[in-house]
Parts: sequence; structure tokens; C-alpha cells
Amino acid sequence: MTERPIDRRTVLGITGAGAITLAAGCVSTTDDDEETATDSGGDGGDGGATATDTDTGGSGDPYTIGVVNSQTGSLSAFGERNARGLELALRDVNETTIGGRELDVIVEDSESTSSSGVSAAQKLVNQDGVPFLIGAVGSGVSLAIYESVIDGTDVVQLSQNSTGTDLSNYPGLLRMSPPGGVQSSALASLVDADGHDSVALAWVNNDYGQGLAETFRNEWDGDIVYDEPHDQGASSYSSVVSSMANSGADAWVFITYQPEFTTMAQEAYSNGYEAPYYGADSVQGSDVLDGTPEGSLEGMQVVVPSAAVDQENYQQFASDFESEYDQQPTSWAAFMYDCVITAALSIATADEFTGSALQGTVRDVTRPEGEEVFTFAEAMDVLGDDGTADDIDYQGVSGPIDFDENGDPVGFLQVLTVQDHEYVQTDTVQG
Repeated sequence: MTERPIDRRTVLGITGAGAITLAAGCVSTTDDDEETATDSGGDGGDGGATATDTDTGGSGDPYTIGVVNSQTGSLSAFGERNARGLELALRDVNETTIGGRELDVIVEDSESTSSSGVSAAQKLVNQDGVPFLIGAVGSGVSLAIYESVIDGTDVVQLSQNSTGTDLSNYPGLLRMSPPGGVQSSALASLVDADGHDSVALAWVNNDYGQGLAETFRNEWDGDIVYDEPHDQGASSYSSVVSSMANSGADAWVFITYQPEFTTMAQEAYSNGYEAPYYGADSVQGSDVLDGTPEGSLEGMQVVVPSAAVDQENYQQFASDFESEYDQQPTSWAAFMYDCVITAALSIATADEFTGSALQGTVRDVTRPEGEEVFTFAEAMDVLGDDGTADDIDYQGVSGPIDFDENGDPVGFLQVLTVQDHEYVQTDTVQG
């Protein structure tokens, strides 16, 4: 893992108005309370429709895929961000079309829990018959969906946001965001470079927290004087922050979610506890800034997955995003955007619209053997009438992708530092 400094960029607020709610064939944006409906008669499951035998005149029902997103619950802030990336990707795909046919999605809410996520996936796979499923946000939810719904079928599962280290043990479960182990390694290096000898480590008690905490322990050479899990959704974490303060640690490391961290930061500040803060990706967001007093997080450093911010296609994506939503995108929106484009390219290069056919193309459309393409329209132009998945290498707005044997992508990370109660990008890391 190497580090390369880049120009400092201010990371703007990443939640707010403009959340997307999608149901069978409909896209609704809460910005203007208008609803644009599309035909919901897309093929699903093993319907036998081919991706290459349609004319280019726009005839044919849409190809329909499924998405499990965190529209509610503790990860809803992430769901809101990537929902915007989904909308922009659908726009770009359907402006070009897949051999004259549009792409449609059915979105179900995981409620940020494994049980609801499994129910959502069962509905999409068993009732709607989708052969391609994007989901989910939480790592535990993605694993539960894979084990309960996807494993043993031909359905492709591609997680938009899951970073838990355990996902690497399931090569049939692809993901667009890099594994959290890279984050933990970067966190350990960051704390060490700042000269700290001991840390207090607070981690959420689920697959995500357990996996990243374990990697941090393996990578950190100093002392861990507090190392305890906590549950999601508690009204107070006063015992956690008091124990961290009493540990005498040089620095505090948080591997948890925004609501939980916000409460911890509030309680630490109100009790006068002071320490340098470090965090993994899921403690960062405008909700955290809005929910904590100015000055309470000053100097905190957070390691988050990064999009390929220096690439021209990312810059165009960011410009489109800002025009549409009046704010800059986060990496989570970029990951979702690339999930949709990858799904569309998989469909475009498959012999038929079935899970087994898409299994044969989903990895190949992002591999280095093909010609580098940076947009969906460019990819379709290279493919022409008879191209194959081997002919293209889609370079995503989030990076080169290049799924490895474990289903993990090439990863970039940003280091964000809180300055004057705003996130400022201070470094980048490639894993």
C-alpha cells in the first residue's frame, strides 16, 4: 500500500434533500415532488430474453434488475447518497439504451437490518424474478442476503457499499467498495505516524465492526488499552466514552456508525473528555457535523473509500451530480453509479438475460484485457453489434474496479480531517 498526496479538497455535505424512492418501474425524487413513470414490464429471472437480439429502435420491454437499499434505519444516510448515484446511472444508461431497450430497477428497503434485507431480496428474486441484484449497504445485510437468498442460485449479487472483511470469503458475492481491511490498515498507519503509543478502540458489535477491529489489532503495533464492542441504537453510550477516557489512551479509534458515534461524541464533549479522534468510513457524514457542537471534532481524521477523483469521467459525474442535487457526490454515490453501469454492461454483453449468462459477463466487462472505456455510451460504441465482454474494460467513476478472485475491487481511500467543523481531504491512499 502506497500513499500519494493530492491537492486538498473540501468535502461538502453529503446528505439532505433529494432522496430517491424507487418502486416497480417508477422513479420518484422528493426534490420536486414529481414522479416519472416508466414501463414496468421488464424481463426477469429466466425469462429467456436476449441482450443482443433486439433492434435499435427502442422496442422491447426494459431489462429489470433489483436493488436492496437502506432507505430507513441506521444506515439510511448511506442509502440516500447512493440512491442519487443510482438515478444518474439510470439516466446515462437509458439515454443510450441497451440495444434499444431501457434498464429498469425495483428497489426494496432493507431497513438497515439483516432480517428485512433478506425479506427484500426474497421478494426481488422469488417474486420479481430479477437475475441481477445490487445490495446491500451494511456488510451483515449483504452476507445474510447471500447466504439466505443468493447462494445456490445463478443470481448475480453486487453490493454497492459493504466494506466488511468477511465478504472476501464469499467470492460469489461481488462488491464495488473496497474491503474494510484496507481502511483498518490505513487507520493503524495514520495513528502510528502521528506518534501515538496507545489507543482506545470502540467498535460496533456486528460483522462490519468485528472485521475492521480485528484487522486494526493485527496492523497496530502499539497498545490497545480499551477494546470493547457496543450495540447499535442505544440512547446513551456514556459508559463507553467514560471507559475510553479512564483508559488513559493517547488516541480514540471509532469503528461504528454515524448515529452511534454522534451520541458518543456529544457525551464525550459534554463531559469534557479530550483525545485525538480517528475513525473508519461509517462515522463520517454531514449528519455527524449537524449533530455535534462546533469544535468537538476538531482535528479528527477519518479514512473513507474514495472515488477516482482525478479521472475525467469522475469529474463529469461530479459536475452532473452537483447540477442535479446542488452538492458534491460522495464515494458512496459513485459506487452505486458503477454498480448500475456494470450491471447494464453485463446485460449488453450476455447471450441472454439470465443469471447464468450474467455470471459469465459481470467480471469480464471490467477486466484489463479489454479496451478501456470510461462511460456507458463509450462502451456501447466499442461493443457495436457483436462485441463481447472481453472487448471492454470499464473504468468506473469510483476507479478501475477489476474484481479479483474474491469479488473485491481495486480500492482508493481518502483521509479526511475535520477543520472548522468541515471535512477536508488531506491525503489519499491506494490499496
